[in-house]
Amino acid sequence: MPALAVDAASPVAAHAFAACDAARFPAPLLGPTFATAAAAVEDNKPDTWSADLSSALYNVDGWGAPYFFVNDDGDVAVRPHGAATLPGQEIDLAKVVAKAAGPRAGGGLGLPLPLLVRFPDVLRHRVEALNAAFDYAVRSTGYGGRYQGVYPVKCNQDRHVVEDIVEFGEPFRFGLEAGSKPELLLAMSCLAARGNPDALLICNGYKDDEYVSLALMARTMGLNTVIVLEQEEELDIVVDASRRLGVRPVVGMRAKLRTKHAGHFGSTSGEKGKFGLNAAQILSVVSKLKTVGMLDCLQLLHFHIGSQIPTTSLLADGVGEAAQIYCELARLGAAMRVIDVGGGLGIDYDGSHSAQTDMSVAYSLEEYAAAVVAAVGRVCDRRGVAHPIICSESGRALVSHHSVLVFEAFSASSPGHIDPATGYLLDELTDDCHADYRNLMAAAVRGDFDTCGLYADQLKRRCAEQFKEGILGLEHLAAVDSLCEIVARGMGAGEAARTYHINLSVFTSLPDMWAIGQMFPIIPIQRLGERPAVDGVLSDLTCDSDGKVEHFIGGRQSLPLHEIPVHGTRGYYLGMFLGGAYQEALGGLHNLFGGPSVVRVSQSDGPHCFAVTRATAGPSCADVLRSMQHEPEVMFEVLKQRTDAATAAAIARAFGAMPYLSFDPEAAAMSSDSDEGSAAGVAEEDDDEWEFMRGLTV
Repeated sequence: MPALAVDAASPVAAHAFAACDAARFPAPLLGPTFATAAAAVEDNKPDTWSADLSSALYNVDGWGAPYFFVNDDGDVAVRPHGAATLPGQEIDLAKVVAKAAGPRAGGGLGLPLPLLVRFPDVLRHRVEALNAAFDYAVRSTGYGGRYQGVYPVKCNQDRHVVEDIVEFGEPFRFGLEAGSKPELLLAMSCLAARGNPDALLICNGYKDDEYVSLALMARTMGLNTVIVLEQEEELDIVVDASRRLGVRPVVGMRAKLRTKHAGHFGSTSGEKGKFGLNAAQILSVVSKLKTVGMLDCLQLLHFHIGSQIPTTSLLADGVGEAAQIYCELARLGAAMRVIDVGGGLGIDYDGSHSAQTDMSVAYSLEEYAAAVVAAVGRVCDRRGVAHPIICSESGRALVSHHSVLVFEAFSASSPGHIDPATGYLLDELTDDCHADYRNLMAAAVRGDFDTCGLYADQLKRRCAEQFKEGILGLEHLAAVDSLCEIVARGMGAGEAARTYHINLSVFTSLPDMWAIGQMFPIIPIQRLGERPAVDGVLSDLTCDSDGKVEHFIGGRQSLPLHEIPVHGTRGYYLGMFLGGAYQEALGGLHNLFGGPSVVRVSQSDGPHCFAVTRATAGPSCADVLRSMQHEPEVMFEVLKQRTDAATAAAIARAFGAMPYLSFDPEAAAMSSDSDEGSAAGVAEEDDDEWEFMRGLTV
């Protein structure tokens, strides 16, 4: 690239950085005319920010309605009863965290973060809303059957979640679905203790004799158990166990439909799906049941199009196909009573209300129910078959909204800047590097941004090579990198996203994010009355390069964030929403980071409109070590032999603490008063940066 002759005394033209962000280039560099004009433009921009603007920025109303919103204090708040929540019943999430994580001396619970906040009132509302949607669809169309759903416990097997759903669903005959032996045992226990006698207990998954025997024993306990055949071979196990135990079973079968939806969540549907029986296998099962005199035991048809069904048209197509199979089974003599449409009722994770990605769906809860009821009714009417009971396994839709994961950003990378005291390093560059440097500055002055970028790349590349040869030092590399970053920002490239370090393990608490690219809404839970001036990505505590979040809803590659408070760089809290399904069970122990602390929060008439009804600290270091077959007690005894009493006591406390970083609760108290100091610090850095830029020789 040819060198450019530059007159160092030449004034900077007003157009030099006309396409740039004027706020990044102070008057001495830009020239008085441009600086004055830019200041006038800036004066016309609103300096205020509001909670409503934050709500729109993060699309809270899109993905959060009717449960989450930004209140007038700039905090995320919860409507525990959905749209029926009355004024004064909203729960401020920031106050919940202050109560849970605050020091005991100040009236807090002293729980370490991260923190999972459960809202059982939201869970109740989801159960009631699902049943109300199907009830309206049944009544409004004159459908002859009823809706009777089940909760698939694989979505979240937490004891209190399952017990709440059974309790809240008791008036609706709401049941449970199990896919393994331990899930079957917990479902049996929970339904026996508090379930409606008519509630269904659907037994899915691959089965052996022990699984089938448990299901048959459940029938002797008065539970309405249905054994769903996933494979043709399972029928022999059911028949043999039934004869051995003297219990006549109720049997269903899972049909493998031709209907298939695209995307990750449709991978278990279609003719090549993992589960279910094809047409020939269905006929074979019917023939075998007839031969052994048990065709009357076949009473349920189950199918699953796939999770996150994007449209009601695809839903109606699949349900219509399954309804035809149901009617065929009735024609063949089976005592059919129930059609189980499986899962698939989707969640609008990104708030777009569209069918374009796996992160959203293009229908409401009411539209979903109407499509199912209409499709079943239409086929049955055409075939002259009585309308069956409609069952669904809508686990994701039930539990996703009921919990919020709150975690702390404890530090952030600093924006690039040059220490004025090290400016002389650029004058120490070798002749060829110094020529690139002069040409870079000349191109910037002229406003020739394409050439400017080329010279910047060439300068960095040449300096890197000379560093490898030992000609330049690390200080020279740092000065050149910072210079190129400043010039790039001046060219309008914008500041690179800063990395916010979070006190969390992505692998433990957000497993679907790294495993399948699932996105959940993540936003600050406070300070939303302030403009978020930083673009950030999130990096977790684990020693793994995949432990990061750099893709966000809305197609963003970064998340608008605030400066972290300057008091100890702690006290900035983020929330992950709509993660109540699957994440807890799928989370691992990478780097031996365990699960979060957990609180259950119910709406109450107290001063803050909520009461913490249950609080549990997360697993300790000793707990996670035990899970990997270590013996903390023995480990402690070994270490104690090598130290004094005071050190041994400190080691004992370490075994009992959570694996996550621990900060002084007082220092981590939520505050919005520290932001001005943080912003002032950044402004001072910018002043130093540009004081140095003004002193550069061209």
